[in-house]
Amino acid sequence: MRQFKGLVHGGLVGGGLVGGGLVRGVDGFARNRGGNFAVLFGIAASVLALGVGFAVNISQLYNAKSSLQGVVDAAVTSTARDLTLGVIKETDANRSVQAFLDANSTAGILQANQIVLDKLTIDRTAKTVQADVHADVGLYFPIFSVGDMRRVTTSTTALYSDKKVEVAMMLDITGSMAGQKIKDLKTAAGNAVDSFLTGQDSANPRVRVAIVPYANSVNVGSLAASTVFVETKISERKQAPGNGDPQIVSAPARPDTCATERKGTYQYSDAGPDISMVNRDYFLSPFAQQTGTSACPAAAVKPLTADATALKNVIKGFVASGGTAGHIGVQWAWYMLSENWGSVMKVSERPAKTDPKKVAKYVILMTDGEFNLSYFDATSVGQVYNAAGKEQTRTAATTLCSAMRDQGIEIFTIGFDLTEKNAKSTLQACASPDTASIKHFYQAANGTELDQAFQSIVRNIDNLTVTK
Repeated sequence: MRQFKGLVHGGLVGGGLVGGGLVRGVDGFARNRGGNFAVLFGIAASVLALGVGFAVNISQLYNAKSSLQGVVDAAVTSTARDLTLGVIKETDANRSVQAFLDANSTAGILQANQIVLDKLTIDRTAKTVQADVHADVGLYFPIFSVGDMRRVTTSTTALYSDKKVEVAMMLDITGSMAGQKIKDLKTAAGNAVDSFLTGQDSANPRVRVAIVPYANSVNVGSLAASTVFVETKISERKQAPGNGDPQIVSAPARPDTCATERKGTYQYSDAGPDISMVNRDYFLSPFAQQTGTSACPAAAVKPLTADATALKNVIKGFVASGGTAGHIGVQWAWYMLSENWGSVMKVSERPAKTDPKKVAKYVILMTDGEFNLSYFDATSVGQVYNAAGKEQTRTAATTLCSAMRDQGIEIFTIGFDLTEKNAKSTLQACASPDTASIKHFYQAANGTELDQAFQSIVRNIDNLTVTK
């Protein structure tokens, strides 16, 4: 036992060579490992820094690309719209795009002198404007030998058109529109007029707008003398004669400039008033007296014009009164766009001849409720109105809409604070079919949404969507 302890003490514990060497070996190994860790840490830190720098550069280039795309999209779209409206000519497009790039390139992380317009292409056949641009971006973290600058490129194409554009807006000014709703309509319709017409060449306008207010009837103003046959007795409640017929000459003085439905063979046609005038129904006056409403809306139709002030003056005169003879409004919106009616209008108001290559025609139908009165189907004053909405009125409206669409007229509809199922169905049936990018039926719950609906339709009609 004593030997064992001595051996242990002398050979393992007490021996300086064995005991001290072991301690010193461990210490030295530890010191050597520390050096390795330092080297490994240095390498890892360098790789991490490169990774962070690379990530920052990628993010910087992505943001630059996004910023560049936004600026160029806006520049080309704006230029295409100006070409469509006739504000500029094709020879001015390059200067227009460049000016827009210079004025708007400070958005995001770009500066005006960074964006270079490499090429602008006008395709007169496809009616497109294409801009190819680049920007040289200084990197925050230059890496290896790639340098401190990277080039970002993008290309944008937008459609333009040299077509004439004609828009007829049928607007509901019935009794249910009283109060805030008529104020909201005045604002939204006025803004739409500005959006359609502002900025174009007044000497050669591409866009013209007509307004058709409606309620118990449509007030056709100065057009009445040559387009409206006044029924003076029950026996005249039938198809009206043409405006050149001798019996028109002997007609009594007109009580007003109201118009109701056209009757007979041409009820759902846009044949001109020389073929058949529109009726002023015999029941209109007694119905208005019975209900305490106006036979005619206070505001009269305004045929196609590029005069925004004249259109907005009509809108300012809107007064809410009467029932919802929506089909009569639809009928007159169609006439405002029909070349068959040009002979009774001033030269500046005449619709263009139908030619899909040269003119695009649109109708906007707006109502806040059921189409609830009509005259052509009534055999007494008591049958003119139906508070729940008349089937005949709705059918007449959708039949007219279908006939318009068959002629290539595109129809947008807006329901304002609708609560009736039939009202929504009528507007949906009247609207043109939706496409992947264009919506045709809108619902608005308040004035803000009404304004937004009109503006969305304006943008759709502009047809200046970025395609690439």
